[in-house]
Amino acid sequence: MPLYEHVFLARQDISAQQVEGLVQDFRNIIEGGGGSVGKTEYWGLKGLTFRIKKNRKAHFSLLNIDAPPHAVAELERQMRLSTDVIRFLTVRVDEHEQGPSSLMRRADRDEREGRGDRGDRFDRGDRGDRRGPRRDRDRDRDFGPSESQLGSDNIDLGAADGGEDD
Repeated sequence: MPLYEHVFLARQDISAQQVEGLVQDFRNIIEGGGGSVGKTEYWGLKGLTFRIKKNRKAHFSLLNIDAPPHAVAELERQMRLSTDVIRFLTVRVDEHEQGPSSLMRRADRDEREGRGDRGDRFDRGDRGDRRGPRRDRDRDRDFGPSESQLGSDNIDLGAADGGEDD
């Protein structure tokens, strides 16, 4: 049977236990179609680069699947119908990766080094006040441009009658 890696994104407002329930439901679909799920990984709640269906974050999960194509097609059909799944991707592979996925290895490495989510951010040096003083945006918005922004005071705005002399 062909091998697949399947990643899906679940809505941000469901809990991790509900995501595990979805994984179990999808596992039952694959096993009912004559396949098997080798490994499942929950990658956690992560921020998205752009909004997907009004979600800024999503729960990421990976399934390593060994199943016939009709079982994978049924899995994808069920995911399209589910309101909890916002995006999914199924890729056929030659062999499954042994051990944790690269995303899990990176997360483990970051935790061991004590960097957490953002890493060591102290190597940037003292930035000082490079931008200069902050201008008062409220004053500019409420009162319009200042006289220095208008330019010359020699413009006669009242002589817009077409240039005729009386």
